[in-house]
Amino acid sequence: MINDTKIGLQPTVIADLERFFIFQLDKEAIHLAAFTPKDPTDKAAYLNKYTKLLREPTVHMRTILVNNIIAGSISKFELEGDAEITYWIDRNFWGKGIGTTALKQFLGLEKARPILGRVAFDNFGSQRVLEKCGFIKIGKDKGFANARQAEIEEFIYKLG
Repeated sequence: MINDTKIGLQPTVIADLERFFIFQLDKEAIHLAAFTPKDPTDKAAYLNKYTKLLREPTVHMRTILVNNIIAGSISKFELEGDAEITYWIDRNFWGKGIGTTALKQFLGLEKARPILGRVAFDNFGSQRVLEKCGFIKIGKDKGFANARQAEIEEFIYKLG
C-alpha cells in the first residue's frame, strides 16, 4: 500500500450501485468470488436487489473510497440468524492492502459478533484479508458457484 493513500468508508447510496455493478462484471473477479448471481450482466436485477438491501435494517452497507474514488463495497448481512461479512474490491485496487484496511475500519463500525466470512477455497487474497483482520478458519462447506457452473468448496471464517 502506498503511504499517502487515503482509504475510507461512507454509507452506500443508490448512485454507488452503478459503479459496483461495473466492478462485478470483471471476469477474473467473478471467478474468484465464485458465488455470484446466475447472470451477473443483468443490471436491472442487480440494481433492484441492492436497492432493496439498502433499505433492509439488518444490512449494513458501506462504500470503500481510495483517495475519494469508489474502490469497492463492504457489507454485513444476516443469513439464517448469523451475521456475515461480504466485500468486493475493484481489481485495479487488488494487492495494495485496501481490502484489509477497509475491513478493519468496517469492523470498528459494525459491532455484530460473532461475524462470519465465507470465501472460495482458491481465493487466497480474500482469505489473507480475513486472517489479517483476526478471522479464524472454522470450517468448510460446499455450494454451487454460478460463476464456475460447478459445486466448489468454500472456507468459513469467524471473528468472535
